[in-house]
Amino acid sequence: MQSPVDPNDYELQDEYDLSKMTVVPKGRYAPQHRVGKNVALLDPDVVQAFPTDDAVNEALRMVMRIAKIPRKSRSKASRD
Repeated sequence: MQSPVDPNDYELQDEYDLSKMTVVPKGRYAPQHRVGKNVALLDPDVVQAFPTDDAVNEALRMVMRIAKIPRKSRSKASRD
């Protein structure tokens, strides 16, 4: 029978087999925290204008639609 593990025993082994150890990303680098989440920090004046996620998304979609509208070229008379 094994002796109970002493929680105050912090001795490290002389060698570790690193091939058996797995690296687990934690915090903001963990895959489950990154999937489908893009966080943008908004300035206070922008937060007042767009207080919800839906308001921000709607405004950005409108900007994307406007960006796809072809612009009319200026006439030759207005360039001179």
